[in-house]
Amino acid sequence: MSKLNVVILAAGAGKRMQSTLPKVLHTLAGRPLLMHVINTARMLSPDKICVVIGHGSDQVKQSITDDDLTWVLQAQQLGTGHALMQVLPQLNTNGFTLVLYGDVPLVQIQTLQQLIAAAGEKSCALLTAIIDDPFGYGRILRNRETGEVVAIVEQKDATAEQQSIREVNTGIMLIPNQHLHQWLPKLENKNTQREYYLTDIIAMAVKDGIYVASSQAGNFWEVMGVNNKHQLAELERAHQNNYAEKLLEEGVSLLDPNRIDIRGVLSCGSDVEIDIDCIFEGVVRLGDSVRVGAHSILRNVTVGAGSIIHPFSLIEDAEIGEDGKIGPYARIRPGTRLAKKVHIGNFVEVKNSQIAAGSKANHLSYIGDSTVGENVNIGAGTITCNYDGANKYRTVIEDDVFIGSDTQLIAPVKISKGSTIGAGSTITKETPENQLTLSRSKQVSITGWKRPQKSKA
Repeated sequence: MSKLNVVILAAGAGKRMQSTLPKVLHTLAGRPLLMHVINTARMLSPDKICVVIGHGSDQVKQSITDDDLTWVLQAQQLGTGHALMQVLPQLNTNGFTLVLYGDVPLVQIQTLQQLIAAAGEKSCALLTAIIDDPFGYGRILRNRETGEVVAIVEQKDATAEQQSIREVNTGIMLIPNQHLHQWLPKLENKNTQREYYLTDIIAMAVKDGIYVASSQAGNFWEVMGVNNKHQLAELERAHQNNYAEKLLEEGVSLLDPNRIDIRGVLSCGSDVEIDIDCIFEGVVRLGDSVRVGAHSILRNVTVGAGSIIHPFSLIEDAEIGEDGKIGPYARIRPGTRLAKKVHIGNFVEVKNSQIAAGSKANHLSYIGDSTVGENVNIGAGTITCNYDGANKYRTVIEDDVFIGSDTQLIAPVKISKGSTIGAGSTITKETPENQLTLSRSKQVSITGWKRPQKSKA
């Protein structure tokens, strides 16, 4: 096809959202509605992407700072035709313009490619859909003999006969630029809404003898717009169900496909199993035979083959090595890299630390800003005290160290290779290799001491 421009209309206020946030910034699958549309548009490799903004324009631009976008302001929202008029100075007279909508987030790239193919090199093209309840949508009017599209009539301007038509306009269309420059200045607002309808150019095309091709969306959820929170929730579930179906087709075992949330990109190896109510955010990669337990949250995480994430674990911006075991109720914070066969057990928190192969912290510990060697055992209740109230320091634990329960390691400190730390110790200095180090005060019993009693007053 000739040069392609994409125009995304995103100027509406979205009053029915009952929110101060611009409608196109409400999130679906963890990303703004508008960002979904922009990402899909980029897949077409267009020469230019123009985004028409109006309500909350500064907030929209601050939220989406991508430098490949051309922002166009529609100061007054006087209809879709008026919105496209604002873009005309950005459009050459050659090539085509594809019109998308910032509140229609789930249109698929294959659907748009099909629409572009239907247009050929000279035609206009409309994306339509057939629905059981077309109320509120513009109806597609066709020539009864040839079946060709002749016009679009809006719901409020349609006759009773026209309102019975089930083929509706999605608003997504492809128009040759040279005709846009001719038709848009001719639009009028002689309708019940007193708006300039972009759809009126279809009748102009027919009048000028320009063929109007059409293509139908394969799924209605692709072309559903968001006007209120109910529709947003409906589209969220449609997206999640569609993603779950894709995972199932790829061989992922989902214990309940209706109870998974993917707010980004999830890629899985073979024989992956995911339990209920798990959330995946950002970019998550699960290796072969990974199992993710119920109610876990993974955000920008890579999990090596054979690892098990037990229920109620939270992992973010981290790498989990092969054959690891995490949780239940573990928290792995940003900057953490766990090597092969590392075990992080219940109520253990790891932050900005590197833990080498075969090491374990199975219970109730905090490991922060630490470098941990191989085959280290960290006992329950161990804490790396990495913060002095102003600055953070690192703890180094070398290979084959055994740390007894309820130990405090005061950073910066080094626990040398083969060291054993006695339970209940507070370690402030480097330990010698292969020796037992402990720090305890002498145990004493106080004769005659009595536990305080609650006052009866």
